[in-house]
Amino acid sequence: MSTNKSEIINILANDYPNFLKKDLRKIVDIFLEEVKNSLKRSERVELRDFFSLETKLYKARIARNPKTNEKIYIKDRYSVIFKSSKSWEKKINEKK
Repeated sequence: MSTNKSEIINILANDYPNFLKKDLRKIVDIFLEEVKNSLKRSERVELRDFFSLETKLYKARIARNPKTNEKIYIKDRYSVIFKSSKSWEKKINEKK
């Protein structure tokens, strides 16, 4: 099961009834925007005891289309690398 932004906002609204939903939505939007901007600047994003995100540059290269055997030029591109913390991994993998 995946969780989307509206579900996170609903969970936060249930856990913190003193906050208005529109304020929680704004907080989540600001947080996600800051994460996105940090990754755009090639900075590492780390939430201690949870996970870290960082970008990795894949250099330009010549590849081939396996169907037609045609050579294709692939530009430089960045990809986001996710790494979970050891404690979080341990909690996820422990038996119930």
